[in-house]
Amino acid sequence: MLHSMTGFGRAEAHTADHLITIEIKTLNSKQLELSMRVPSCYRAIEGALRNMVSHSLERGKIDISICRENTSGNVAVTLSEKALEGYKKQFDTLSEKLGVNPPADFWSVVTRMPDVMENNLPSASCAAEEDECKAVENCLKEALEHVNSFRATEGAKLELFFMERIKEITDLLCQITPYEQERVPRIKQRLAEMLARIPEAEPDSNRLEQELIYYIEKLDVTEEKQRLGQHLRYFIETLELPTPGQGKKLGFISQEMGREINTLGSKSNHAEMQKIVVRMKDSLEQIKEQVLNTL
Repeated sequence: MLHSMTGFGRAEAHTADHLITIEIKTLNSKQLELSMRVPSCYRAIEGALRNMVSHSLERGKIDISICRENTSGNVAVTLSEKALEGYKKQFDTLSEKLGVNPPADFWSVVTRMPDVMENNLPSASCAAEEDECKAVENCLKEALEHVNSFRATEGAKLELFFMERIKEITDLLCQITPYEQERVPRIKQRLAEMLARIPEAEPDSNRLEQELIYYIEKLDVTEEKQRLGQHLRYFIETLELPTPGQGKKLGFISQEMGREINTLGSKSNHAEMQKIVVRMKDSLEQIKEQVLNTL
């Protein structure tokens, strides 16, 4: 069961006076990188919220936004009647004294003056009530569930993708065998042709056979094929583990697969085998790219 590190979740909670909205976005990362934008009234529970996130999502670049909107109908600020009266009186007095007309648009001018607005609600920095804090925690829990559901859906797509790429490499590995077997007579023929170019040479048949065996042993890829086959099977076994969190292990396995494929390429000494190795590398590179996004 795979989970992707790409995810999105959103949840809302209503209290008597507020609408709380939480949005979570996640991307791939080697470690847990958590960024939270939290209203100051929830600072007291921020640590608990972070613990919930790290326990639920484990790894990835995580961006969380918590928004608190007033729904009580109470106006946050009102116009100060005394300040307006004072400014109006001063405008009239100065206009008469200086012989100039008062502002044509009194309201556009006066609303920019100091102390015209009064805040009637408690400071936003005040700690939220216990019931509201509980609502925030429940809202975050719901958003995290949505993220994990999204990650599981994306993980299922990744698993299908990996299975297809592993099958490609497995099929290509089987295609190497015919070319591997035909190399021996070709190598023997090539050595005979090279010796034939030297008429005065009288090679010892036993020594020639020993050199041929040594040369063939250097090009033998049996062990590399066996180890690559084992890595392919282990990759699939890891994919099928019942709990998520295989991303790093799959990365290590893909690195080992790459080593064996590279050795196959260096030992192939055959054009068709090298073409097969190139196709293996292409499939493996696609696996490595997607492993980076696996939890």
